[in-house]
Amino acid sequence: MPKISQTPAPLWAPWRMEYVKHWQESSACFLCEYLKDKKPKEPVIAISKHSYVVLNIYPYNPGHIMIVPKKHKGCLEDLEREEFYDLSDLTRSSIRIIRETLNPEGLNLGLNLGKAAGAGVMDHLHYHMIPRWLGDTNFMPLISETKVISEHLSSTYKTLREAFAKGGF
Repeated sequence: MPKISQTPAPLWAPWRMEYVKHWQESSACFLCEYLKDKKPKEPVIAISKHSYVVLNIYPYNPGHIMIVPKKHKGCLEDLEREEFYDLSDLTRSSIRIIRETLNPEGLNLGLNLGKAAGAGVMDHLHYHMIPRWLGDTNFMPLISETKVISEHLSSTYKTLREAFAKGGF
């Protein structure tokens, strides 16, 4: 029987240092930071009146996006009716655009409210939308605890940005 290594081989991911430094240097909400510039850029994909779509820069799968209210609120019930409807409409539009553009065989859509529910950012709610394809998981996470993302983030961003722009965003 083959011996399973207790020490995994290194996986070089130098882009991750930006993430590590950001959390060490800033206590600001990274979701709010995305809209600080007058003309938001990557990873912001689309903006509506009260919400926006951002590409997750640490995705589970290609096309993993987050739909976020502009206001820094941690509870869905704290959104005003118009903000909630806008967030819901943008989520619905995102489903349509992701389906038409990336042609996934399924979608995971989730909202984690509270630490026990898995919320990494507890005070700025956001939906995660993850496109799924049959066979998008393989042996890598099981054997090496490594997830393979098959497309560069910039390529995914460009594709989705163009699709959302055609959709009026």
